[in-house]
Amino acid sequence: MTIRPARPDDADHLLDMWLASVRATHTFLTEADVQALLPVVRDEALPALEVWVLVDGGVPIGFAGLDGAALEALFLHPEHVGRGGGRRLVEHARALKGPLTVDVNEQNPKALAFYEALGFEVVGRSDTDSRGRPFPLLHLREAGAGGDG
Repeated sequence: MTIRPARPDDADHLLDMWLASVRATHTFLTEADVQALLPVVRDEALPALEVWVLVDGGVPIGFAGLDGAALEALFLHPEHVGRGGGRRLVEHARALKGPLTVDVNEQNPKALAFYEALGFEVVGRSDTDSRGRPFPLLHLREAGAGGDG
């Protein structure tokens, strides 16, 4: 597995990975929620982020999106979960940016456990997501990360 910067021709792969991952892990979202998020991710979120792609055998299998030291996106294709790819992406982001912050959906306990195992701690909570929808967020950070949660 290698990590490289995203390229314009990755766009469809990234969106496919996001969609497969969200459907597998964000079970609290309805399909209507997922479809409403799709154009936001495609047209707003991904283009605004510094995206790093995890590649295995030449095929993109995951990605991380950064906004400074904030890890705004971390998605693996479900077929590749549990093989160390997520950890590698977090370590890559940490090497680039130093201590990181990340928000996790409260209804996604596996993601919370993943980040806690990597040394993140919960420092705050919001009742809604960044768009005001009723999906509570837990704010996490690593020791030494900036921000107030």
